[in-house]
Amino acid sequence: MSKVRVEVHLYASFKNYLPEKGAGNSCILEVEEGATIEKVLSQLNIPPQMPKVIFRNGIHAAENEILKDGDRLGAFPPVAGG
Repeated sequence: MSKVRVEVHLYASFKNYLPEKGAGNSCILEVEEGATIEKVLSQLNIPPQMPKVIFRNGIHAAENEILKDGDRLGAFPPVAGG
C-alpha cells in the first residue's frame, strides 16, 4: 500500500506528543493511504478518550475522515477559560 505525507500541527499540551523529529509544534508524517485522522492521532499516542478540537486544511474535521497526501492536520486539547 502506498504512503501519503501529512503535515501535523499539535497545539498547547498536545505538543508533548510530537515525535522527536518534530520542530516547534509540527512534523511531517508518512502514513498508509486511507489512514484516518483517528489513526494518526493514535499513532502519536494521543489518548482516544481525550477531548480535542481537530482541523483538516483549516476546516473543522471529524476523527473518521480519511487523510489525503498534502493534508494539514491540526489538533488542540480542550482549553479552559477563566
